[in-house]
Amino acid sequence: MKVLVTGVKGQLGHDVMQELKKREIEAIGVDIEEMDITDEHQVKIVIEEAAPDAVIHCAAYTAVDAAEDHEEICRKINAQGTENIAKICGDRDIKMMYISTDYVFDGQGTRPWEPDDERDPLNVYGQTKYEGELAVEKFVEKFFTIRIAWVFGVNGKNFIKTMLNLGKTHDQLTVVNDQTGSPTYTYDLARLLVDMIQTDRYGRYHATNEGICTWYEFACEIFRQAKMDVKVSPVTSAEYPAKAKRPENSRMSKEKLTENGFELLPPWQDALSRYLQEIGYEGGNV
Repeated sequence: MKVLVTGVKGQLGHDVMQELKKREIEAIGVDIEEMDITDEHQVKIVIEEAAPDAVIHCAAYTAVDAAEDHEEICRKINAQGTENIAKICGDRDIKMMYISTDYVFDGQGTRPWEPDDERDPLNVYGQTKYEGELAVEKFVEKFFTIRIAWVFGVNGKNFIKTMLNLGKTHDQLTVVNDQTGSPTYTYDLARLLVDMIQTDRYGRYHATNEGICTWYEFACEIFRQAKMDVKVSPVTSAEYPAKAKRPENSRMSKEKLTENGFELLPPWQDALSRYLQEIGYEGGNV
């Protein structure tokens, strides 16, 4: 099997490439230098030359707040770029895995979102990822749409690294406590994605580490495991305004994974522990 992976400089794309190599699956990694996904002609040439059996599309514009001011470029990457890939995958009968987000939902209520629930995004980023989902569904027959949330990995910025760095210069922090979801370790996720891409169990799925928490609870656990003496105080989203509206409810049902024979990811606390070890956190810079 040959797999082409987009966005290999990002947290997830990097780990997907590592996992494919580990399993000795032929992998071609591209980022903007090798394939600008917004250039339809270039996408067609690169994918046709590579002739993969599958594409795992991790590349995305993910700066949620900046997207509110840069809607055009966000849409060009997340919606149009995804459509460009979807068209060629559809034409060539190539499997396509699209990495999406809990932000395609409106974030209301308390029950976990099911993969086929109605989509109603709250912000520009969510809207453009939703448009990407629609493009995949329109052009690709053999597709996986994998929605993830609260991502952290070795290769890039994330909430854990931010907290650890802030904890070095602050003994008190405030973190929002009215947004609930599940952290997702890209190392664990990459293993699942590679398992999935080798099957024909297509459709929409949700994939995060097991267990739920608020950002406040996540921060408290980060400092507890890192053995840092930082007092974390809970605040509401209203007290910590951001340009883009965030979903309060990012709980996602993973039952479909189990139903299709896929292994659930380990608890997020376990993932955090392994991640801190992986980045060699001993109070140094991250």
